[in-house]
Amino acid sequence: MIALVIDDDRVLADLIAFTLRREGFQVVQAHDGLAALRRWQETQPTIIILDVNMPQLDGFAVCRTIRQQDDVPIILLTVREEEDDIVRGLETGADDYVLKPFSPRQLVARVQAVLRRTGRGEQTAVRQAGGLVLDINRREVRLGDGPPINLTPLENRLLNYLILNAGHVLPAEEIISHVWGAEGGDRDMLRQLVHRLRAKIEPDPTHPVYIETVPALGYGLVKSQ
Repeated sequence: MIALVIDDDRVLADLIAFTLRREGFQVVQAHDGLAALRRWQETQPTIIILDVNMPQLDGFAVCRTIRQQDDVPIILLTVREEEDDIVRGLETGADDYVLKPFSPRQLVARVQAVLRRTGRGEQTAVRQAGGLVLDINRREVRLGDGPPINLTPLENRLLNYLILNAGHVLPAEEIISHVWGAEGGDRDMLRQLVHRLRAKIEPDPTHPVYIETVPALGYGLVKSQ
């Protein structure tokens, strides 16, 4: 699923993106109204998180334009508590609104509720990236027409997250947070997990073609594979 995060506050946008990636979303960002419309047309997102106060076009104008052509769920972010602004946003076509400041857990709960309400919350149990086909529920991965390869829960979670973000290098801390969550993990544990996963899916684990390492940053799944 793709989430389009639109906010001119880049620090907040990055925080929202980090939060949603932990929930399994692929995240795209825009930081002004015109860029938001371009990214919406390019990506056809599953849900949009839209700030009201932005340069060039405000959130109301962006929401109105999108709603004329698309029924994608839209959640407005606003520091305005006036009832008229909230009503205006909902009348413009927003599905929900969240008042700043908010907690990541609150935003995730709102996103999940809106997706359930609009019937867009179902996630496929099978993901594919090039020659890799991952069955999340069975915890099995296939390479082309080869036999299924069993994965541990951690390997399954790691590969799923890499496939969701194929073509992007993910910081090690972000991967650790997603894979281990509240249980906690560290870079050594992540290196060992990547090593075990490579041993299962790479034709030659010493020369990986699927999972790339970017020194001092993290790991990513090569999109062309």
